[in-house]
Amino acid sequence: MFVDDQVVDVLLRGTLLSFFGLLWIILLVRIVGLRSFSKMTNFDFVMTVAMGSLLAGASQSKDWAGFVQTATAMASLFAVQYCVARLRKSSEQFEKIVQNKPVLLMKDGIVQQDALRKTRVSRNDLMAKLREANVLDQSQVRAVVLETTGDISVLHGEDLDDDLLTGVRAI
Repeated sequence: MFVDDQVVDVLLRGTLLSFFGLLWIILLVRIVGLRSFSKMTNFDFVMTVAMGSLLAGASQSKDWAGFVQTATAMASLFAVQYCVARLRKSSEQFEKIVQNKPVLLMKDGIVQQDALRKTRVSRNDLMAKLREANVLDQSQVRAVVLETTGDISVLHGEDLDDDLLTGVRAI
């Protein structure tokens, strides 16, 4: 406890620990880099969610030992993410082990039904993504890709550079 009054202590502790937790995350991001919170891979997404959960836990710590344990867990996750990113960059084999491949859901205006089924994406969800991307004519869609992060990219227009589909898996 910080002070004797329980209400003031709870408010003060929550405020101070949240502040220190945010400062700690900012420091870790400054050390490791902005890539820490990117959504380039599924691991990055998990990292972002975990940091939010850990920050909430740090803000609710009952004592300094709990706060330090949570801060240590945050630093450990940043270190693991840094190591995984370095290994992915330097080893193609490691990349294949830890990273999913994006999947082609639609090609040249034709919906890939097997890909929808295997990725459990409904046709209605696909159509919603096409509307979000301001697609006015399905025949203008060059490709729709389910990315490794779970995002859906819609590529539409006259031509498609084949390099944009590098690493995309057709089912």
